[in-house]
Amino acid sequence: MKSIWTLSLALLLSACLSNNNDQTASGGAQPTPVTPNEVPTVSKFSIANQCYGLQSVFSRQYVKTAGNQYTAAPATEAESFTLRPTSLGNYLLYGRDKQMVTAQGSTTAASAEPTDAAIWKVEFDDKKGVFRFFDATGQLLTLDNTQGLVLASTDSEKSQFKLMAANNCTAYPEMPTSMVGKPYPGKGIDQPIIGFADTHTHMGMSSEMSLKGDVGPSAGGVLYGEVVHRFGVPHALKDCADFHGPNGIRDANNILEQNPTGTHDTKGWPTFVDWPRRNFLTHQVMYHAWVERAWRAGLRLMVIHGTNIAALCRVGQLYANKPEADCTDMGVATKQVKYLYDIQDYVDAQFGGPGQGWFRIVKSPAEARQVANQGKLAVVPGIEVAQVFNCGVTILPDGTEQRKCSEQSIDAEIEKLWALGVRHVYPFHDIDSALGGAGIFSGDVINFLNFLDTGAFWKTTECRAYPKDEPSVREPGTKMTTAVPGTGSDPLTKLLFEAVGGKAPLYPDGIRCNARTVTDLGMYALKAIMKKGFVIDIDHAEYHSKDIMLDLAEQQTPAYPMASSHDAHGGLTSDQAIRMLKDGGVIYPYKGNGIKHKEFLQKLKFWRQKAGVTNTPIALGYGADANGFGGHPGPRGGNSKPVQYPFTLFRGADWGPRYQSLPSMQVNLLTIPDSGKFWHIDEVGMAHYGLVADFVEEVRLESGAEGLDALYNSAEAYVRMWENVYYRSNPR
Repeated sequence: MKSIWTLSLALLLSACLSNNNDQTASGGAQPTPVTPNEVPTVSKFSIANQCYGLQSVFSRQYVKTAGNQYTAAPATEAESFTLRPTSLGNYLLYGRDKQMVTAQGSTTAASAEPTDAAIWKVEFDDKKGVFRFFDATGQLLTLDNTQGLVLASTDSEKSQFKLMAANNCTAYPEMPTSMVGKPYPGKGIDQPIIGFADTHTHMGMSSEMSLKGDVGPSAGGVLYGEVVHRFGVPHALKDCADFHGPNGIRDANNILEQNPTGTHDTKGWPTFVDWPRRNFLTHQVMYHAWVERAWRAGLRLMVIHGTNIAALCRVGQLYANKPEADCTDMGVATKQVKYLYDIQDYVDAQFGGPGQGWFRIVKSPAEARQVANQGKLAVVPGIEVAQVFNCGVTILPDGTEQRKCSEQSIDAEIEKLWALGVRHVYPFHDIDSALGGAGIFSGDVINFLNFLDTGAFWKTTECRAYPKDEPSVREPGTKMTTAVPGTGSDPLTKLLFEAVGGKAPLYPDGIRCNARTVTDLGMYALKAIMKKGFVIDIDHAEYHSKDIMLDLAEQQTPAYPMASSHDAHGGLTSDQAIRMLKDGGVIYPYKGNGIKHKEFLQKLKFWRQKAGVTNTPIALGYGADANGFGGHPGPRGGNSKPVQYPFTLFRGADWGPRYQSLPSMQVNLLTIPDSGKFWHIDEVGMAHYGLVADFVEEVRLESGAEGLDALYNSAEAYVRMWENVYYRSNPR
C-alpha cells in the first residue's frame, strides 16, 4: 500500500500536474531623482514613485515631519515624500524616515506600517496646477499653520497643494531587478518580433486574487504569496507563518518532500532564508518584479492560464483549513484571468499611468505585435482546467454518463471567455470530462483525483504503436497502480476511503493509455473553439485524442495549427510532432535549464527536417509552468561552464548582427541590498521567475548563437501561429 503522504502529492501536482523607466543595479520601479524646484510634467499618475515636497497653496508653507506628527514649515525644513502608488491614482506618502502620513480621525499621524488609512486618493486640477489628497472617507488632507496636517470635510486653498520636486527621498522598499539598461523596442510593426515566449504560466495563482483583498486564494489555499500587493513586496512576500503555520508545519510542500513533519524558516522579505526555492512549490515565484526582470532580458510574449482542478483544490481546502476557498474550475480560473487586469493596472500605476506599464494584456495578434514593437510584454490570457466550459461528467457504475454541459452551454461559455480576453484554451486537462479523456502520465494520484471528480477510475488501453527510434516530446502513457493509497485516520485518507469504498482499480502490467478519447460533445467543442479562433493547446489530451485533434485540424482549409506549450502531458510522439509542425503549430518544452534547451533544439531540428519546414527560422520558446506546482529546473551541474556575473545581453560572443542595434542590458547577480540575499543560477537553478534572465546566459553558454536565435525567434513564431487561427474568424 502506498502511504497517505504519497497520495497527498496531489496537493503539489501541477495545475498542469507536470513531473518534470531604466533601472539601476539595485532597483525595481524606484523614485527618479529630479532637479529641485523643476516644474514636473504632472498628472495624478505621472507623480508615481517620484520625490516631492508638499506645499500649501494657501500659506506657501510645506509639510514637515515632527516626531509622529506633521506641521507647517518653510521650504528649508520640508519633508520629502516618495509618492508610492497602491493602485492607479492612489498613493502612500512615504517620508525619509520611512514613516507614512496616516489618517487618524480628523488629524494625521506618522506610521511605520502601511494601512488603508495611509492610502490617499489623488486628484489633480490641471487648470490650477494643484493636487488634493482624499482619505477613505472623502476628507481632504489640509495644512493648517497652527494645527499642522489635519483633515477637512470641505475644499479650500488649505487643502490644495503644489508638489515641489526634490531629490533626497527614501525609496519605498521594492524587489530589485539588478539589471542596468533600457529595454529594447521593436524594429517596426511590420518586422519580426525579436524576443522569447513563455507559453505556459500561472501568474494569476496567488494567495489573494485581487488588490482589494476580497476574492480569496487559488489552489484551495496552499499557495502563499502575491503577485502584486498595494503595499508592495514587504507585504506580498512577507513571513509565511500565518499562512503555513509556525515553522511551516502546515506547508503542503512537506507532503511533496514526503516529510509530513518537515519545517522551514518562514521569513520572507528581505532575507528569504528558505524560500523561494525551485522545489518549494507552495510559495509565489511570479512576483511582478521577478517577471519584470525576465521582460528586461527579452521576454516579449507570455501566455498566462487561469487554472484549477476541482478535486485537487478540495484536498487543498482540507490541508490548508480554508473551506471557504472556491474550488469550481471555471470559477477559480476566470477569477485568475480577471486578476491579470489588476496586475496590469498595478504595473501601470508604478510606471506613470494607464498604458504606461510593461505588462500589456492583448486580445489579438495585431495587438501582440504592437505591444512587442513598443518593447513591452504581450500577455495572452488562457484557460487550463479539468472541467473546461463547466463540462464535468459523472460516470455511473453501469458506465452511463451524466454530462454537466450541452452544446448550448458550451457556446455560452466560449462567448464569456472570449469577452474576458481569453485566447488560448486547453480542451482537456488531467481529469476526464464530458469532452473526453485526459492524457495519462501519473498512474496513481491523478487517477484517484479522477475518481473524486467523475466517480470512476480511468479505463485504459494499449498505447498505439509509434516510431520508437525517433525522438518524442513525451512518451505516451504510464504504468498504472492497482492499490488504494494510505491507511490511517487523517482527513485525507478518510476522504479517499469514503469516496472509493475501499475498492482498488485493477490494471494489466505495462504502459497504458486512457481508453476514453474525444466524445461527440468534445468534437462539437473543438469545432466551436476553432470557429471562434482560439489557440488550441494539444497538451494534456489523451494520446489517441491527439490523433483525433490533428485529423480534425487537417480537415480545415488550410490546416488549423495547434500549440504544445509544455511537454505534451499524456504523450506526443515524433509522428504527431511532425504533423503539428507541418500544420504550422509550435512545440515548446517544459522549461529546463540551458542544457535541456540545447537537447530539445536537436529534436526540433529533426522534426522540422521530416516535416519539410526548414525554410522558416527555427524557434524554441518554453512553458515554465511557473506557479503551476510542476517544479522548476535545477543547476546545470559542476561540469558546465559557469555563469559569471555581471554579463551583458545583446553584445559579445554569440550575439549576431540583428542584436547589435539593440541597447545592451547588463545583468547583475540578483541581490537584495536590504539583506544581502542573492540568487545565483548555478547554485539554485530557477528558484523563481527572476532567474529567467540568467537562463538566457545558460542558453548562450550551452548552445551559442544557434540556441539564442531559436529562443529569440519564439515570440514571433507563436504570433504567426496565432495569426493563422485568429484571422479565420476575426477581421484584421
